[in-house]
Amino acid sequence: MQNGGRLMVVAIDGPAGAGKSTVARLLAKRLGLRYLDTGAMYRCVALRLREVGGSAADRERAEEIARAVRIEFRAGEPQRVLCDGRDVTEAIRMPEIGDLASAVSAIPGVRRALVERQREIVGAGGIVLEGRDAGTVIAPGAELKVFLTASDEERARRRCRELELRGISADFEEVLRRLRERDLQDQTRVDSPLRMAEDAVLVETDGLGIEEVVDRLARLAEDRARV
Repeated sequence: MQNGGRLMVVAIDGPAGAGKSTVARLLAKRLGLRYLDTGAMYRCVALRLREVGGSAADRERAEEIARAVRIEFRAGEPQRVLCDGRDVTEAIRMPEIGDLASAVSAIPGVRRALVERQREIVGAGGIVLEGRDAGTVIAPGAELKVFLTASDEERARRRCRELELRGISADFEEVLRRLRERDLQDQTRVDSPLRMAEDAVLVETDGLGIEEVVDRLARLAEDRARV
């Protein structure tokens, strides 16, 4: 899909559990564009940090990993994520890795290293990317910016279903607590905090199915492509 001769870029931001990854992946397929899960890149850094016995307090080590780690995305359902040549698609989705990724993403050196890579990927256009600073930092010139959100309780219910489908037991209150903690971390970090871009379209997804959300975003993209 093109906009004035340029391959379109769609940037989707929003809090944890809003459904960004699923929506962005399906939207990219619908529009014939590439898909970039920026959050998976932070999760890869978090996984490698945990594997070497580090924590969010090990800022220098986290920055070294972010600069050195080799992250690849390959086709699949779901999209496969390789970290230093190893398939970590499932490993990076564990709740504890998500929590560590949120803390690690607040480290300026980690963000600088990964944002530089993300901008290189997005530079050619023709992509749907999602994260927490997709439209504000990585692709501020995106033709379409969306801020996808839902109530805390709805996001927690979705995350519980996602975990249970993967055979991981989930306690609703614990998942809700973790989501709220991640929201606070993401919104209050000094470097690239989670916020809605001034020219983004707010889409609240409570009561909407995934296909309904994808349909709405596809119409927005098609409208922008006509401009």
